[in-house]
Amino acid sequence: MELDLTWILLGLPAAFALGWIASRLDLRQMRIANRQAPRAYFKGLNYLLNEQQDKAIDAFIEAVQNDPDTSELHFALGNLFRRRGEYDRAVRVHEHLLSRADLSGADRQRAQHGLALDFLKAGLLDRAEEALRKLEGTSYEGQARLARLAIYERSREWPEAARVARLLENSGEANFAIRMAHYQCEQAREAVQQGDAVQALKILTAALEATPDAARPRILLGQLQLSQGQAEQAFETLSALFARSDLAAPLAAASLAKAAQAAALSKPAMQLLETHYAKQPCIDVLEAITALESHTPEGAAASHQRYLVHLEKQASLMAATRWLTDESSEAHPLPAPVQKALEQAIRPLARYRCAACGFEAKEHFWHCPGCQAWDSYPPRRIEEL
Repeated sequence: MELDLTWILLGLPAAFALGWIASRLDLRQMRIANRQAPRAYFKGLNYLLNEQQDKAIDAFIEAVQNDPDTSELHFALGNLFRRRGEYDRAVRVHEHLLSRADLSGADRQRAQHGLALDFLKAGLLDRAEEALRKLEGTSYEGQARLARLAIYERSREWPEAARVARLLENSGEANFAIRMAHYQCEQAREAVQQGDAVQALKILTAALEATPDAARPRILLGQLQLSQGQAEQAFETLSALFARSDLAAPLAAASLAKAAQAAALSKPAMQLLETHYAKQPCIDVLEAITALESHTPEGAAASHQRYLVHLEKQASLMAATRWLTDESSEAHPLPAPVQKALEQAIRPLARYRCAACGFEAKEHFWHCPGCQAWDSYPPRRIEEL
C-alpha cells in the first residue's frame, strides 16, 4: 500500500498545531495556579500583619489547596494553629509534613521540632519527650535537650534531668553545675521525706563536694546534720557560709544559732553573725544574734537594744514590732488589737518574692513554683529588698 504524501504533508502541520495548542493550555493552567498560590499567600500574610488570624488561616489553607506540595505554607499554618491554641490542627499539619517522602532532611527536622512544640504546648509531656528524643543528632539537638530538661524538672524526674544537664554541659551549652546541685538537693529532700536520712546525707555530701561554693547543699546538709544530733558538724558546715559572707547566709542564720547552742559554740557563732551583720545588716541575722544573747537577763537587755540600733540604720516595721513586743511586759502587755494589727502589718513584709515573676511566698524557694526559675528568690525578706 502506497502512502499518500499529500495527506502526510497536510497532517504534519495539523499535528504540530494541536501540540502547540495543548502545550499553551498546560502552560496557561500552570500560570493560573502559580498566580493563585502567591495571591492567597500574600493575602494571608496581609491578614497576619493586621492581626486577623482567622482570615489569615483561611487564606493560607486556600494557598495550600492550590499547591499541596509547598512546605513553607504548612509550617506557617502549623505555627499559627499552635499560637491560637489549636494544638490538634497543628499536630495534623506537622504529621502531614513528616509523612511526605519528598521532604528534605532540613525540613523534616524542622517539622519534627514543630511537632514536639505542639505536644509541649498542649501539655502532652510524654509525647513531647518522645518527639524531642528524635531530634538527637540534628541541628535542633540543643533546643530539644533544653525542652526535655524543662519537662523533667516539671515532672520532678531529677536523675533524668541531671543526665540531660550533663549532656548540655558537655556540648558547651552552659555551665549546669549549680543546677545539678539543685537536683541532688531535691533528691535528698525526697529521701528525707521517705525516712532515709542516711541516703540524704550521702547525696548532700556528694553535692557539696562537687560544688563547694553552692549555698543550698551546704544549708540543707547543715540542717540535716542538726536534726540528726550532729550539732558540731552542722555548725562547721554552716559557718562556712558566714566566713565567706555568702549572700545566702541569712537563710542559715537560725540553724547556725541552734547548732551553736547545742554544741556550746555560742561565742564563735556570735562572732560570725556579728561580722556578717556589720557587712550586710538584715533581720534574720539580727534575730539569730538576739536568740544567742537572750539566755541571760543582761543578754536579753542587750538584744532588746539591738533592734533600736537596727532601726537607726534602716527603717523596719519588723524590727519595730520586735522591739515593741520585747518592751512590753507581763504587767504592761501590748493591747491585743495592737498586737494583732502589728502582726498583720508585718506578715506581707516577711515574705519572699521571686525576682523573675513576682510570686510571693512565706518561705524561701530555690525553684520558683510560679515561673519555674532557679535561684530567682533573693535571700532577703520583701521589706529588705
